[in-house]
Amino acid sequence: MEIVKVAAVGIIGVLIAIQFKSHKPEYGTYIGIGIGILIFYYALQTLQGVVGQVQSLQKYMAVGQGYLGILLKVIGITYICEFSAGICKDAGYQSVAGQIEMLGRLAVMLSGLPIILAVIEQLEGFW
Repeated sequence: MEIVKVAAVGIIGVLIAIQFKSHKPEYGTYIGIGIGILIFYYALQTLQGVVGQVQSLQKYMAVGQGYLGILLKVIGITYICEFSAGICKDAGYQSVAGQIEMLGRLAVMLSGLPIILAVIEQLEGFW
């Protein structure tokens, strides 16, 4: 039921922002950013529960304990970049949003390099 509340807050916020956008465009942007921050805060609280569950899963995994941490890091990078780029697009700064998205892609690629190196090491062991 929490997701319904979050969705309702998002829809109501967008409807209010639309009302302001025609008279005072900056107010519509500020309302959009505020609603986005509220939803982001809720997502962080939900993420804490996910992290707790992942940590309990790590107890049962013999190999690759660091891989779940990398996965969580990649999810966090993706969410933050998507959130930031969305705000920039709403404000009319598509070029800044594109740069944030590009930085996010590079950060995800960099975060995944340890996994690629581990796979290569495993393959070298077979030769």
